[in-house]
Amino acid sequence: MSYFYVFLTIFFTVYGQLVIKWQVGKASAMPADVISKLVFLFSLLFNPWIFSGFVAAFLASLAWMAALTKLPLGHAYPFMSLSFILVIILSGICFDEALTPLKIVGVILIMFGVAVASRG
Repeated sequence: MSYFYVFLTIFFTVYGQLVIKWQVGKASAMPADVISKLVFLFSLLFNPWIFSGFVAAFLASLAWMAALTKLPLGHAYPFMSLSFILVIILSGICFDEALTPLKIVGVILIMFGVAVASRG
C-alpha cells in the first residue's frame, strides 16, 4: 500500500503540472505592467481546470504524507523523480514540446538514478 501512495503522489503531481500548463497556454499573453500581471494571474486562479491542479497538489501532499508513514524518506523520495520523466514525455505528447536527444539522455539518467537510489 505504501507504494500506492507514492504512485498517487506522482499521479497528482503530474496531473497538476499538465493541466496548469494546458490552461495557461490557452490564456492570453502575460501583461507588461505589475498590476495587470497580478490581475491576470489571480484571474487564472478562478479557472476550474487550474483550480483542479491546485486540488491535485493538495491531494499529492496528502498521499505523500501517507507514503512517508510507511517508507523511509531516503527510499521514497527518489521515486518522485519519476514525475520529471512523465512530465517530459507527456509534455511532448500533449503540447508538442521538443523531446530532444539531450532530454532523452536526461530521462535515461534519471531512470538509472532512481533504480540505484531506491536500492540503497
